[in-house]
Amino acid sequence: MTRNDNTAFDLHIALVGYGEVGKIFAKELIARGAQISFFDILLADADAGAAMRTHAASLGARPCASLAAALADARVAISAVTASSTLAVAEEAARHMRPGQFFVDLNSASPTTKQKSARLVDAAGGHYVEAAVMGSVPPYGIKVPIILGGSKREELARLLAPADMRLETGVAEIGVASAVKMCRSIMIKGLEALTVECLFTARRYGVEEQVLASLVETYPGLDWQQEADYLVSRVVQHGRRRAAEMREVARTVEEAGMQALLAAPTAQRQDWMADLVGAGTVAKSEKSWRKVADAIKAKD
Repeated sequence: MTRNDNTAFDLHIALVGYGEVGKIFAKELIARGAQISFFDILLADADAGAAMRTHAASLGARPCASLAAALADARVAISAVTASSTLAVAEEAARHMRPGQFFVDLNSASPTTKQKSARLVDAAGGHYVEAAVMGSVPPYGIKVPIILGGSKREELARLLAPADMRLETGVAEIGVASAVKMCRSIMIKGLEALTVECLFTARRYGVEEQVLASLVETYPGLDWQQEADYLVSRVVQHGRRRAAEMREVARTVEEAGMQALLAAPTAQRQDWMADLVGAGTVAKSEKSWRKVADAIKAKD
């Protein structure tokens, strides 16, 4: 359903985190009529903060100097920070939440982390709802599939209905939706790391075309030339964030009674790429996996 009436969704939403996801949600929610306030720790950084304020001004989003200020008067708070900050943000938010205020935890964190966060928010009188994002946000925007969990999940879904989001109401038990997300990430982020290691090694031996041809033959449903560019570009753009998520995945695996023999090394490979981007070896905007591989080899 398409909504062109920008008064159809008169709801004040606070965004905690104004990175890629925060900016996309702000743009699309404002287009649907929502009021957006937000807080991000990088607002205190001269360059990053200025860029955020410029972006926010173009949309009509309101930057706030503190989390408390962003939450004030908001009916719903959406936390979209790095996985490693999930619990700290919930703890800080709990100190400023009003009774009945929704706290939607969009972060990629283990079931135990979500359960701890829920206890903090609920004890403060807020309504904690976990939200497992089941896809990459940029292609979908706020139409990305999301599984909601928690006792107030259905109430939140009704409240957000005018935004026409793709929300699935899961179960009341906190942690179940996140378990789905974490298990999916073992495969998705693991495939990214495998692609980097496989094709970068193959290129150094000069056999990447033969390897790609073999993959096409084995998995004919995938365009491996295009898929390789996409998978590697996600690591280049978001390696640090993905590494933090994979450490939460490793915790999820271990909490299930297994060793995280693959999840932990996946985090290391993601961090490895983030270090190269941070050092300027690889351009964060680069989309070609071959150019990324060649840039790294040139620095060896």
